[in-house]
Formats: sequence, structure tokens, C-alpha cells
Amino acid sequence: MEKPGSPDLKSGKGTKDYSRYFDFSGAKLISEEDGKATYRIKGRTIQVNSQPDYKEGKRRGKEEIQIHYDFAIPEEMKRFGEGKLYSITTYGCQMNEHDTETMKGLLEQMGYRGTDNRNEADLILLNTCAIRENAEDKVFGELGHLKHLKTEKPGLLLGVCGCMSQEEGVVNRILSKHGFVDMIFGTHNIHRLPALIKEAVFSKELVVEVWSKEGDIIENLPKKREGMRAWVNIMYGCDKFCTYCIVPYTRGKERSRLPEDVIAELRELARQGFKEVTLLGQNVNAYGKDFEDRDYTFGDLMEDLRGIGIPRIRFMTSHPRDFDDKLVAALGKGGNLMESIHLPVQSGSNAILKRMSRKYSRETYLELVGKLKAAVPNLSLSTDIIVGFPGETDEQFEETMSLVREVGYDMAYTFIYSPREGTPAAAMEDNVPVEVKNERLQRLNALLAEQSRAASDALLGRTLEVLVEGESKNNANMLSGRTRTNKLVHFEGPAEWIGSFVHVKITDTKTWYIKGEAVPAEALAAN
Repeated sequence: MEKPGSPDLKSGKGTKDYSRYFDFSGAKLISEEDGKATYRIKGRTIQVNSQPDYKEGKRRGKEEIQIHYDFAIPEEMKRFGEGKLYSITTYGCQMNEHDTETMKGLLEQMGYRGTDNRNEADLILLNTCAIRENAEDKVFGELGHLKHLKTEKPGLLLGVCGCMSQEEGVVNRILSKHGFVDMIFGTHNIHRLPALIKEAVFSKELVVEVWSKEGDIIENLPKKREGMRAWVNIMYGCDKFCTYCIVPYTRGKERSRLPEDVIAELRELARQGFKEVTLLGQNVNAYGKDFEDRDYTFGDLMEDLRGIGIPRIRFMTSHPRDFDDKLVAALGKGGNLMESIHLPVQSGSNAILKRMSRKYSRETYLELVGKLKAAVPNLSLSTDIIVGFPGETDEQFEETMSLVREVGYDMAYTFIYSPREGTPAAAMEDNVPVEVKNERLQRLNALLAEQSRAASDALLGRTLEVLVEGESKNNANMLSGRTRTNKLVHFEGPAEWIGSFVHVKITDTKTWYIKGEAVPAEALAAN
């Protein structure tokens, strides 16, 4: 499974300065061997197997990434969780959702069973997000609530994992202020969860194991998927190093799964009856560019997946620089490749794009949008936009507004710039006043709402294919589902339709969703 001597497996090589890492007095070194250090701090014993390091996380070495197919739960851990319950709270992106599916799969193979009631849980994991400061604030707030539960139930095992764990400052804060946590692990060693649980339980120590360098690709990890939609990782990591983004540090360098492994997983999902699959990667359309033994890119993969028996295939997230003509051509063929594309632009100003190190211009982005609109009928575009980036002037913000008008997005995720420790942008002067940032965000969101409403209105009277996902959250008598372009639809119908495709005639439109009436199959046939 693991390569002996790999720098991922030890904290010893080049990272012995634990004083810099902990940065608080009163820590007593108890032992240090085999790359692991054990400390006594404020009455708590802490075992550090490996620790986050921004310099290591940024380094892109030429080490060969190994692919392992022999994963198995250790024999002594296969019944460890019998009679015990777990709860996982997930923050952030679809990649984190997918990581949670993997952790659930691992835990259930150990005998654990899930619960929505934390008071019943024997194991609680917080799968965290580091993309913005408010996401981290939520996690630390949650840890404050969980401290009381841990006091009432000392046997409770509490772990923090995900992208926040890859940050030096975050781990330091947990160790110094939240010493009741039992495990801290990152994004590269999820497959080590059974071993980490064993170490935390039997040693009674807080175990820290965060690999700063990306690990190998581990195939055949168990996953617990629910519903009719599935996430599938096709690659990991990002090499773009946008100046505001922490992801290249927390997720490592770009590394692609082999196409035969991806295709085999989708064939199995088709056999199990899944109706929709979303292909995931931090920079999904860079897929295959790291292959040295074959010329096979994301466009080739999408062509091959057109023949798979999955009715709907989506993907995210794309980087405009890696969106090539072969991929555009594949998407233009339609079929089970959805005409809904998420294409983050971040800013419409060339000056700001350069400060962000996005490595494309406004003009090349608009050229790509033009190619996509020409190739993909009924295309629906969504995006990400940051307002108030350091140095953004009124004129540069207006360039973003004009780009939004020109593209005509159906939807966008918009954010006020949030500095992330360790990124180049964090050292830039954040000279845009808060009130200006808020005003710009309000104006941008108003424009986007106007565009979304126009896109909804254009669907009035049309009959659309809808994948029924479940009952409406606000009305148990209504069903809800998604169109091919990912538009939310509400309509009346029986619960038996959940998980199936229904044709719906749109009778009413709102800004962020539409309403309709189910069209009987015989009426469709007559037309």
C-alpha cells in the first residue's frame, strides 16, 4: 500500500523544527523515533506523525505517483466499530462531499453505522473547507459546541479532517485551544482513517497526521453513495497557483486517475442504476496532462464516456486555460454530456486577472465562451466571481459587470475577497474598503438575478426532461428535480417518480427555480 521511505510517511526528513510548528511554551518532548514525535502539552499527550508545511505543499517534485489497487481494511479493524455510531459534518465543495462518501465507506466496513444525532455518536468527524475565512470560523464555532459533548461523553472520538487540516496555522490553533480533539488528518491520507482511529483509541493521544506532499492514487476505496447521483474523482490537485487560492497547498499537485479505472467505475455505477454522475477535480479539464505514457486528455475521456450507460454526465470545476477545442467538440455532441458548464472567470479585468495569476485574459475567456455557445445548443453557463480583490478599482469592477452582461450567465457563485494565510495575495495591500466591497457585491448579485430570471422566463411553455430528486423542501405535495441545464423544477407528482425521468411543461417561472406540470407519456407520444 505505502512506499517504504516515502517522505509522505514520515515527518522526520527536513521537518524536525517542531518548535516553529507548535509555537507555544510548555511543550515537553517525550519521545521521537521513526519520524514520529510525542509531546506532552497542557496535560494532553500529542503524537505527531506528520505535519502541514506550506513550503512542502507548494513544491512540485518529479516523484512518480504510484497507483495502488490492493487497499483493504486491516483485519484487526474490520469489526472495531460494531455497535458504534458515527456522524460526519461536511463543509465546502463537491470534492469534500465525495471524500465524506469515502470516509463513510471506510467506517461502515469497520462495522460503524451512521447517525444524524450527534448525541448518540461514538465518532464525530468535521470534514473542513479552507477556501474562505467564514468556512473556517464555522468549524471553530462547531468545535466550541462539541467541547461540551466531549466533556459529557469522554469516550467520544472527535476528528478534524479536510482542507483546513492542511494549514499550519489551523492545526496550531486546534492544538493550543481545542486540545480535546483526538485526530487531525488531511486530504492526502483519508485511506489511513482506520489506522488513525486505532492509534487515537489505543494510545489515548491526540494524533496528528497531515501529509504536506500529495500521496499516491488509491483505487478501490469503499464509498457510501446515496440517491441516484454520484460523484467520481477523475483527478486530484491543482498546479495553477492563483494568488488568492489555498487549494494547490491543501490538495497537492495535479495527478490523474487512469482512464480505464474511471471508465470501470462509471460502468459499475451504471450497473447499480445511478442516473447522473459528476466528474470531479480541482481543475478537471487538466485531466490527463500529467500522463507520460499516453496522449489522452479530458476531451478523450468525455468521448469515451458518451458510450457509457449513465443518462447524465456533468463535470466541475474547469479552468478556462485548460478548456481545449477537443473538449468543446466532445460537449457539442450532446447525448449524455450535459449542456451545463461551470466556467469560473473570477474577474472581467485583465489587470486583476494578472494580479490573480489566472493566466488568461478577458479576451481569451470571451473567445472560449463564443466557441462553447456555437458548439453546444441550449448552453447554460455558471461561474465564480470575486469582488474587492486587492487593488480593484471602480473601473476594473465595471469591467467585470460588462463581462457578465456580455456572457449572460444563468447562475454564479459570488464572493467578497477573503485573504488566505500562506497565499501571495495575503501579502497584498487589501485597500478596498468594506463598504465598497459590499456595494459591489450587491450590484453584481442584482445583475445576476436579473439574468437568471431572464433565463427562467425563456423556458416558459417549454417541455423539459427532469430528473426527479425528491420531495420539495417547502411542500411535501410537490416534487423537485433538475433539468439537463441544472435548473431546479417544482411540480406535483407521486413519490414513486423519485429517481426517474419525467417530462414537465413549464407553467411558471421564478428567479432561481421554475414550476411546471408533468406531461403524461401518452401525450408525449402523440406529439
